[in-house]
Amino acid sequence: MEIRVEIQGIEKVQAQLAKIGGKIKDSAADALNDTAFMLRREMQAEMGRVFDRPTPYVLRSVQVKRASAITLRAEVGPEYLGGKGVDPAKVLAAEVAGGARRDKRSEVALRRVGLLPPGYVTAIPKEPFPGSDDGRGNIRGPFIVQLLSYFQAFSEQGYRSNMTQRRKDKLADAGRTASGYKTINGVQFFASRPGLRGVSDLKNRARHLAPGIWARSGTHGSNLRPVLMFVRLPSYAVRLSMEKIVATGQAQAYFERRLRYRIRVAAGE
Repeated sequence: MEIRVEIQGIEKVQAQLAKIGGKIKDSAADALNDTAFMLRREMQAEMGRVFDRPTPYVLRSVQVKRASAITLRAEVGPEYLGGKGVDPAKVLAAEVAGGARRDKRSEVALRRVGLLPPGYVTAIPKEPFPGSDDGRGNIRGPFIVQLLSYFQAFSEQGYRSNMTQRRKDKLADAGRTASGYKTINGVQFFASRPGLRGVSDLKNRARHLAPGIWARSGTHGSNLRPVLMFVRLPSYAVRLSMEKIVATGQAQAYFERRLRYRIRVAAGE
């Protein structure tokens, strides 16, 4: 899912080649890079048009591999920027090619402990749970880590990050009201699975809840809020078209203009 920019022909600039001698390849490489950075801007703009509030991380991931006088080829596309972020190329693959998207690492973990069934993925509810989203429709990293820890979803290598019962009890801050009713002053999380309708929490009347992870608080835990929903795996239509980006930017014409300009600069004109 990258764009390659290569030389197709330089017929229109033959008259100036004698003036710059061996610098023609340097000029061509500069023109290719000019075109690649133009296409980078076009790709970022197209992401802003077809996606709902794309994150700065995804937009920044669009990088340019520069052309040189030896390679005479530039490439534009998303690259992994390191750190704890996911690989943008994998995230965007379904948007470019269509079909089903790859599982997120958090979804792999939830499947491993039997919470997320096959054929389902996670989604943030329409009204996000307080503190769970980043304002762009994505769940915050620290919050999903807390959920995975709560449900003992870290693998054997990371088991020390799994939450102890003592920590869960502290998070719930359970007690009694002045009238003697049981109350959850903090929060408890529980899962309701599709088909089984809350089998993991039957005693707490979770049968009627939509599939997903829920939060319980208040008197008798009666205040319920969705946290992370389990939804059927969607199939994506192609939304990010490399061909459209190249066409919108008129890459070939742009390259030819920049090549003529770079040759004039090299020729001292």
